[in-house]
Amino acid sequence: MARDTTSMEPAVGPFAALRYTSYRLFWIGNAFSNIGIWALMAGRLWLMHQLTDSALMLGLVTFSGLGPILLLSMWGGVVADRVNRMRLVVTTRALFAFTALLTGVLVATDIIVPWQLLAISLANGVLLSFDIPCRQAIIPNLVPRQHLMNAVVLQSLLMSGSTVIGPFLFAPLVKALGIEGVFFFVGAMYVGTVVMFALVNPQPHIGDRKRTKPWSDLVEGFAYIRGSTTIISLVALGILAGIFGSSFSTLLPIFADTVLMGGVDTYGNLLLAGGIGGLSGTILLILFGRLKDSALLQVATGLTFGLGLLLFSQITYLPVSLLAILFVGAASTAFGTVNNTLLQSIVDDEFRGRVMSIHQLGWGSSAIGGLLMGSLAQAVSAPFALGLSGVAVALGATALTMSAMKGRRTRSREEVAVQE
Repeated sequence: MARDTTSMEPAVGPFAALRYTSYRLFWIGNAFSNIGIWALMAGRLWLMHQLTDSALMLGLVTFSGLGPILLLSMWGGVVADRVNRMRLVVTTRALFAFTALLTGVLVATDIIVPWQLLAISLANGVLLSFDIPCRQAIIPNLVPRQHLMNAVVLQSLLMSGSTVIGPFLFAPLVKALGIEGVFFFVGAMYVGTVVMFALVNPQPHIGDRKRTKPWSDLVEGFAYIRGSTTIISLVALGILAGIFGSSFSTLLPIFADTVLMGGVDTYGNLLLAGGIGGLSGTILLILFGRLKDSALLQVATGLTFGLGLLLFSQITYLPVSLLAILFVGAASTAFGTVNNTLLQSIVDDEFRGRVMSIHQLGWGSSAIGGLLMGSLAQAVSAPFALGLSGVAVALGATALTMSAMKGRRTRSREEVAVQE
């Protein structure tokens, strides 16, 4: 996909990437999409909580929705490097709209049962396996390299912003329209995404001219990743955060209902506090984040993320819980954004779809994390499960970041030696 060069003046400032028309349309489309996907995940968890009141079933919802990424994401990356990426994401977003509206109809007609919710979640997980690598790989083709971090951070701004808008609307939607209203809302958001993505320049990228076999592309992608310690470490960081960090959202309905003795309002307030934190963390990255400082940021945000989870798990007083989850949201969003930017900055575009599909195993590993957290919470307690996760994130993030930076320095020295 060709980069947009609408503006002849050099783009500067915290919103530089938005000067490019194709990126701006893509950004607006993702704004609808991120609100939709946030509300979809929160709505499914709350619906399953209402249907079963089981921590294990909450884990199964997360596992079914994200588990397919573990098996299919690399094939999604192969496809992303072979086809027109924008056309593929338009198709996947349209199918997301259909499944959300179908869920709303099943709830509204009082037909919905747990297995149907799990089946629809599984279908969405398959779609995500092909959708995510394409959306990640599109960004560097829309802006010049010097604005890549700004473009990635602005995408993160959408995710963190949606976690503020979503909780703000979640409880009122449930109270006014029932839980089915959330799914109808999600469907409408995805329709908006399809419209905006369809307006982005559909010019094909290099992958459309490839004639190699998909299996060869898959093997080639693994060989490329295996040859870089830095890429392996950065991918491992994402997987660590997915298993032990991102899955904390699976247990929030239990914390809202059982630990903090609240209901849907408490659940919405916890989500809102986390969203405000995520938005704050993203804004700080927009204003002060620089690629050359990313290693230090990765360690700092990883430690804050892990310790914040540990602290939140031990609190039973709502106002303090809200403050703790705010810090967790800020650190989690910043951690993921820095990790994504570091990886995007070193990957060759020819392999970008395949590498980013492996990177998305971090999100897919949330399926394992959700199942693990649900099982631990069922067997011991939700605070124990979340506290253990916090310790793992804090220690693992520090060790893996140091490994990634060591590999990056080695690679830089090798490149200098070759040039000489």
